[in-house]
Amino acid sequence: MNESDLAAEVANIAADAGRFAIRLWNTDFRRWEKSPGNPVCAVDLEVDGMLRYRLGELLPDAGWLSEETIDSAARLDAERIWVVDPIDGTRDYLRGRPGWAVSVALVERGKPVIGVLDAPARQEVWTAEAGKGAFRNGERLRVAERDQLVGARVPADQLSKVDHDLVMVAKPNSIALRIAMVAAGEADLLATIRWGNEWDIAAAVLLASEAGAAVSDAFGRPLDFNTPDAQAFGVLATAPGIHAAAVERLADRANEAIGKP
Repeated sequence: MNESDLAAEVANIAADAGRFAIRLWNTDFRRWEKSPGNPVCAVDLEVDGMLRYRLGELLPDAGWLSEETIDSAARLDAERIWVVDPIDGTRDYLRGRPGWAVSVALVERGKPVIGVLDAPARQEVWTAEAGKGAFRNGERLRVAERDQLVGARVPADQLSKVDHDLVMVAKPNSIALRIAMVAAGEADLLATIRWGNEWDIAAAVLLASEAGAAVSDAFGRPLDFNTPDAQAFGVLATAPGIHAAAVERLADRANEAIGKP
């Protein structure tokens, strides 16, 4: 199977998972908190199981990293690994809001090479292959050409005083969909300044990169995947013309958050 056929099959599997999830959306299913403020539901686990089985059949030798599966160090020895969030944006899923997606990435030697976000409540399918571009519902994506940080559009519910010169746009709960907004030119900047999990961002990072965005951690460093702790300190996805200015603006906050002097 060539890479394009593989990518198409990954998209089909993600679509099946999305159809399953939306059938149960707004129904009576079990929900709880894994930790305070960290919700999960039975649908998360069922979608996780479905994806692990189907993707495992597709590439039996690939490793596995998912939000809803106990991690195993065995994945570190795999050249290829599935990085999955069965429902990214669980809070929106639970609240009956459309800002959630099934997120699937295939990572090779630390870099995403296939990425899919299936967002059935928004009737959106986002796909990307390394070196072949990024698409939403079959239409090629291109990042915005903004070159000034002032006025940059940010998916957010509120902005700090220091960021008063930015412009808020609608914010889905899914971090992957927020990164995808940058890929689609619907936002100019997405930034987090905290430790985050690889499964939240792997597919969307490829989408943004393939659409021409500048993507890094909060300090402007390249992102690597399938790391031992499966985390990165922040993610920054921007129109390329404002990336350096965004890194500079975030520097003090990022250093404070990570505990650097």
